[in-house]
Amino acid sequence: MRYDKIINMPHPSSKKHYPMSVYNRAAQFAPFAALSGYDEAVTETARLTDSRLELDDDRAAELDMKTQILIEHASELPEIDIEYFVADRKKSGGAYHRLKGNFRWFDSGAGAIVLSGGESVPVRDIYRIEGRIFSDILGKLCPDS
Repeated sequence: MRYDKIINMPHPSSKKHYPMSVYNRAAQFAPFAALSGYDEAVTETARLTDSRLELDDDRAAELDMKTQILIEHASELPEIDIEYFVADRKKSGGAYHRLKGNFRWFDSGAGAIVLSGGESVPVRDIYRIEGRIFSDILGKLCPDS
């Protein structure tokens, strides 16, 4: 009986102001990000990177030999598959990428292998080079193996 006088009265409305839209009313209760950029920072920190693998002497010698074979047979545009390390710009580490293409030339100034598509891969970042040219050449050198 406390509210009997007002329970059936119409809702009051201002004659000076228009009622707020439902969209604007809902915005009052939207979540607030007190730390802008925090979610991005957490996501970046959680992103995993690989460490650069150190080449042992045998692998370094193998890559050097394969680079020399490519230089000698550049006119044939041999098809190769390169696995190389790309350093991450935002944090330590990086990722290994693979690139297939035809060897075009060796850029001694930059110390890079250049493919016919224009891609350039620094030799210091290469982990592995494969291609039919190597099995053909090495097969001729060592026919019994």
